[in-house]
Amino acid sequence: MLSDPIAVAANAPNPALSFHMIRTDSYGSERRDGANGYAVIINHNTGKTGDRHYFKISKTIDATNPYNSLISPQSASVSISIARPKFGFTEDDLVNLFQAALDTIASSDAGIDRIVGFES
Repeated sequence: MLSDPIAVAANAPNPALSFHMIRTDSYGSERRDGANGYAVIINHNTGKTGDRHYFKISKTIDATNPYNSLISPQSASVSISIARPKFGFTEDDLVNLFQAALDTIASSDAGIDRIVGFES
């Protein structure tokens, strides 16, 4: 099991985060950083074709609706799913594949700003 809390160092513009366990079962956990509105969900499952690991981070803020000026909670999230077949890939292979995904998103040819701007 991961440590509780999970401490994440500040990396501007994001603040330091401390994710405390709020729910856990044999399939995963849910953690929250109450001070900053962040939450993390981590799940695992095993199927006929292999294992699947899922990670989601979300942030909730109180935002003003531009149409009626009412304030309501709004959430944005980013999720990553890692699927590992029953054979052929080691844990190191998956770590390297994940790093390749991060590197691709961070590259000047792709970039997260271009991806969220609907470029593909």
